[in-house]
Amino acid sequence: MLDLYVEGRSALHRLGPGWKILGLAFSGTVLFAVDHVWLSILWLAISLTLYAVAGLPLWRAWQQIRPVLWLFALIFVVQVLLHSWQLGLLVIIRFAVLLLLAGLLTLTTRSSDMIDGLEAGMRPLHRLGVRTESISLAIALTLRFIPVLTSVVREVREAQSARGLERSVFAIAIPSIIRTLRMSEEISDAIDARGF
Repeated sequence: MLDLYVEGRSALHRLGPGWKILGLAFSGTVLFAVDHVWLSILWLAISLTLYAVAGLPLWRAWQQIRPVLWLFALIFVVQVLLHSWQLGLLVIIRFAVLLLLAGLLTLTTRSSDMIDGLEAGMRPLHRLGVRTESISLAIALTLRFIPVLTSVVREVREAQSARGLERSVFAIAIPSIIRTLRMSEEISDAIDARGF
């Protein structure tokens, strides 16, 4: 259920998971460190280009963004009321880029490769007595859950739309939270069963 990997032979598919995770971390740092809308737009264009490089159609990128459009609209309205529309646009673009890049990471990296890459990167901490296996699993699951949660919200929104409740925040948020909690319990039970 959590493995959203799409088979491919692109350079991004072959790139080590550690480099992709570093790229995601670097992108997030740059986006939030530099308050400039044009840099964020450039990063958005680069993110969409990377989907093409990976051989993934643009509808895959749209799948990462579409379920949270209502949240983007809410953030934009709040930013306009508190600050300005320019800041609202900047915040939305930043979050969109992070969602796109996290989705790209999960679409081009197997879960097992991601965990192995994280463990290899944290190997020096193992000498200090840190349980790197648990940390790498937690990070991998966190990264993996971003697009999974996006798809959960999308499914709930489509179901509520069929009932005529697509404009109700509670009708979308509550079932999404319940499904997410159930999923996390199932994953927790599976991890316990494997003695992790």
